[in-house]
Amino acid sequence: MSESRLKIFSGNSNRPLAEEICRSIGEPLGEATVTSFPDGESFVKINENVRGQDVFIIQSTCPPTNHHLVELLIMIDAARRASAQRITAVLPFYGYARQDRKDQPRVPITAKLVANLLVAAGATRILTMDLHSQQIQGFFDIPVDHLFASPVFFEHFAKMPRENLVVCSPDVGGMKMAAAYADVLNAGLALVAKKRKSATKVEAINVVGEVAGCDVLLVDDITETAGTLCAAAKILRENGARTIRAAVSHCILNDKAVERLKEGLIDELITTNSTPVDPRDLPLKVLSIASLLGQAIQRINSNESVTSLFRVKGF
Repeated sequence: MSESRLKIFSGNSNRPLAEEICRSIGEPLGEATVTSFPDGESFVKINENVRGQDVFIIQSTCPPTNHHLVELLIMIDAARRASAQRITAVLPFYGYARQDRKDQPRVPITAKLVANLLVAAGATRILTMDLHSQQIQGFFDIPVDHLFASPVFFEHFAKMPRENLVVCSPDVGGMKMAAAYADVLNAGLALVAKKRKSATKVEAINVVGEVAGCDVLLVDDITETAGTLCAAAKILRENGARTIRAAVSHCILNDKAVERLKEGLIDELITTNSTPVDPRDLPLKVLSIASLLGQAIQRINSNESVTSLFRVKGF
């Protein structure tokens, strides 16, 4: 595969990220027509020869999720039928990842269904970042390269003062991630216990750990309504936190999230460009993952290890 020329294509979900990835590694973005018919059906045509090539298709399955997912599936099918040698689906954000188990009767495991669809379409490899649950890698019978956004966040935090810093998980499920951040940043560790009342409403119950007079860093993999983050921030304020920042890998902010963030409970929300983010006059800092993904694409193309991309610089 090392002699195979690299071909990178992009759907419409996050084309600016795809263009930035290509610039970071000095490769052109492939020519492809990706449009919709008047009735909403997606149409794809790859406008260059990919026979025997190593093809990477970049597409986050962010809102409109179903449309972008189908667009990705059709692009993969088009590349397969054009005789691409290897097809890697690059999903900076893997949608449906929160539906990864049967937590109530008669519900699907949609994260597994999406994995099946990607393989059935013709993907031979997956490159993704910060899955909601790491076990989703096991839903695939093809290789999965799972990257972490943490090196990008750590590079940002290396430039900031870290005295009296406490890393906090906004729920029990994120404790492992928070502990990893606390270890690297040499910071304290805290946890907010919460009760979810609905898909959009969360109630924080208690804080485990000392946060009074401290600068708190909330860490999470995804936020959509900002309910969990803001509920955690509220109880942290009540417990004497001095400042509150949040580091979230994937931000898919809806109107409810914007309304909550404008209340000022969180001093700064730091995220990545895995999905398109509209700052909307919010205290928002967007870090680029283009170089990280670009290096991973180069390493996969040349059959090298991607493990070194997990190493943290500046600490």
